[in-house]
Amino acid sequence: MNGLPGRILTGLCGVLLAVLVAGFNENATRFALPDILGGLGLSHDDGTWLLASYAAASVCAMAFAPWLAATFTIRRFTLCMLAAFIALGALCPWAPNLPTLLLLRVLQGFAGGALPPMLMSVALRFLPPGIKLYGLGAYALTATFGPSFGLPLAAWGVEYGHWPWAFWQAIPFALVAMALVAWGLPQDPPRLERLRQLDWRGVLLGLPALAMWVLALEQGERLHWWHSEVIRALAGGGSLLLGLFLLNEWFHPLPLFKLQMLRLRNLSHALLTLGGVLFVLLAVIVIPAGFLGQVQHYRPLQTAPVLLWVALPQWLALPLVVALMNNRWVDCRWVLALGLGLLALACWQGAQVTAAWHREDFYPVQWLLIFAQPMAVVPLLLLATNGLQAADGPFASAWFNTVKGFAAVAAGSALDTFAVHRLHVHSTALVDRLGNQPLLAEAPNLAARLHQQALVLSYADLYRAVGLLALLLIVLIPLLPTRVYPPRAAA
Repeated sequence: MNGLPGRILTGLCGVLLAVLVAGFNENATRFALPDILGGLGLSHDDGTWLLASYAAASVCAMAFAPWLAATFTIRRFTLCMLAAFIALGALCPWAPNLPTLLLLRVLQGFAGGALPPMLMSVALRFLPPGIKLYGLGAYALTATFGPSFGLPLAAWGVEYGHWPWAFWQAIPFALVAMALVAWGLPQDPPRLERLRQLDWRGVLLGLPALAMWVLALEQGERLHWWHSEVIRALAGGGSLLLGLFLLNEWFHPLPLFKLQMLRLRNLSHALLTLGGVLFVLLAVIVIPAGFLGQVQHYRPLQTAPVLLWVALPQWLALPLVVALMNNRWVDCRWVLALGLGLLALACWQGAQVTAAWHREDFYPVQWLLIFAQPMAVVPLLLLATNGLQAADGPFASAWFNTVKGFAAVAAGSALDTFAVHRLHVHSTALVDRLGNQPLLAEAPNLAARLHQQALVLSYADLYRAVGLLALLLIVLIPLLPTRVYPPRAAA
């Protein structure tokens, strides 16, 4: 630190901007996918593999980036990943064919996925104890502010720009992030001797294992899950490789994942709860956006204010939550319980949705989420990292970020599958009831009205399911985690 905390905070802001830009880039390409496919002459199936391959590479990078950063230094590795992210994004619109574009997106997905672990690593490695919790709060912004703000921003860029800008609009922000990181982060000496101890078996087993499982989850609903030989091969092969990977990690002297750390009750609880919390956080973004788009036929920009009501106040709510938790008399476990309770209350309120709901009807639900989200995420970061030795920081970052990346993919897949299943159930039930009332069969626009009502009931079920999950996560709090205190509590 060398007496330059301002520079370190500047570097932290640069890494935070880089992480937000990576998420923004992924959202932009999802929104612009029809335009991208049309511009490059590709099919819808090609587009699904384009998105899935990016997600798979991103999750793999989250798993292995902390080890690489500890070897080549955080500053150097972050700058290299940002440079690769910028160069690959600039090249994507010029790809001459699908294989080339897939390769570019896989490489860019790895570069983008390597950035979130750097944010946690910077907070743990460089920040003094008194403000370390605020650094972890900055990492929490990637789960609370990032998705809610990234979706409207991506929609705006796609709405008013030509399709290549879906790849290019992140580049100016990434250049700014690169400058902040280069000026702000200290340069540690590299530890290249670690390369002689590199866990090559772990790399060769772990990378394809994670990639195969992410691809299976991304493509499962489209290919009808276990009815597809592709999904069975991906899931079966991924499970076998993952088992061998975990066995190798247990015995390796310098593993990529330190399985022995799972003996720490607080870390295990934080990882388990993190998966559930991310499921809930993704759902409360997807449900109102999906409802307004499918039921009320809103365009993405018209849906944006609903998400911005949660995103923008995070810059005030999250520091307030961190300031509260930075006091010794505050037990972060009960902050977590209150946050999960507010999430459940918001979901219960959202489950009252009807076909008459419009954008304004979702605002009371969103207001509850303003404090619920940071109260559910920041305590998990404190529980996962408090009391760790400096040498265990990269391992904790690898665990936390891998679970975060994989849970986001799994949550998206589970929400899609559950929504389709409930839509079929409600459609069948409504048609059966209609068959018993033949006079209603002559009503105008009956098919459209039935489909609309089935969608409304499906979204209400989604709210109920994720609300129940939030309540179940509260039950774990008295059983697993132990009391922890902030790194250096405020007076």
